[in-house]
Amino acid sequence: MLSVRPIEETDRALLRQFLVDNWGSTRMVSRGKLHDVPALDGVLALAGDEIVGILTYVDEGGSCEIMTIDSLTPRLGVGRFLLDHMERLAPSRGWMRLWLITTNDNVPAQKFYEDCGWTLVTVHKNALEASRMLKPEIPLTGIGGVPITDELEYEKRLG
Repeated sequence: MLSVRPIEETDRALLRQFLVDNWGSTRMVSRGKLHDVPALDGVLALAGDEIVGILTYVDEGGSCEIMTIDSLTPRLGVGRFLLDHMERLAPSRGWMRLWLITTNDNVPAQKFYEDCGWTLVTVHKNALEASRMLKPEIPLTGIGGVPITDELEYEKRLG
């Protein structure tokens, strides 16, 4: 049985280390804006007392950008559980839209979002050129050696 709780200040060091170990950095660029992920709002998915998933986000008033979503136990429904949680949270926050960015090389993520009912709304061609100006450590190639060039914007409209 999974549960969810907000990220607390005592979780920030763990989050920071997780990001460095798994993403190579604590910084993320989305739509030309640099974010310090450990400072963001977020939630943890728990199986008992064990952390099995992490989601961070930016509340933008009427919408919410999901910055990171990670399952520490892939293929067990943790990612879907976290996205469903954000949908349930949306009415109390006044969010009419959840959205996120992934990159053109990340086909597994694209399939996951589409399987969860999210829609690809925009392909921001060559957006990674500008992103690398803010975060030079973004690799040139990604999954399967595919050049990382574009940001793909997915959304879930609510209400």
